[in-house]
Amino acid sequence: MNARPPVRVAVVEDDRLTRLALQELLDHAEDFACVGAFRSIEDALSADPGAVNVVLMDIDLPGIPGSEGVHLVRDRWPGCEVLMLTVYPDREKVFQSICNGAVGYLLKKTPARRLLEAICEAAAGGAPMSPEIARQVVTMFRAAPRELPVGEALTPQETQVLQLLADGYSYENVGSRMSISLNTVRTYIRNVYEKLHVHTKSEAVSQGLRRGLIR
Repeated sequence: MNARPPVRVAVVEDDRLTRLALQELLDHAEDFACVGAFRSIEDALSADPGAVNVVLMDIDLPGIPGSEGVHLVRDRWPGCEVLMLTVYPDREKVFQSICNGAVGYLLKKTPARRLLEAICEAAAGGAPMSPEIARQVVTMFRAAPRELPVGEALTPQETQVLQLLADGYSYENVGSRMSISLNTVRTYIRNVYEKLHVHTKSEAVSQGLRRGLIR
């Protein structure tokens, strides 16, 4: 009988000691293989570790934040599952990570045995979460409005502006991309804020993701 192939795990963590600890844990655990340990998403995307089943990724990374880079990792290794790691649960980043395709969310204080179990769960199609984070996710979804009130739907231009902001474009770059003036960009953004009942860019992006207006 053939032995079960190991779960192939890539680690993306900027803290060196944490990265090495995770790599050592995986290297010494039966049925697991650490196929790469990277300081940033950019480093991970430029590497070629072969097939990856699960990516353990810190939410706060230099360069592209983990919460924003989930879809890049999933595009790089189709079929992989992304399991986020964090010190403190941040509601907005939790929601953004999940909307971008993360399947699980664990606190870094999670015991080693539970972490390995969570990796297996993610690889098998589960959605492992630390209890503190699961409670926040339930609370967020209960409070999330399902749709914009009648008459307050975003126009295609406003939606495009919001998507470009979510993709990291500055106001000036949004204007260049859409061939509109900076004042027009600001007008669209004011309209978006009013319609989504928010006051900041991060709140607008979070609401856009939550309502399915952008990806």
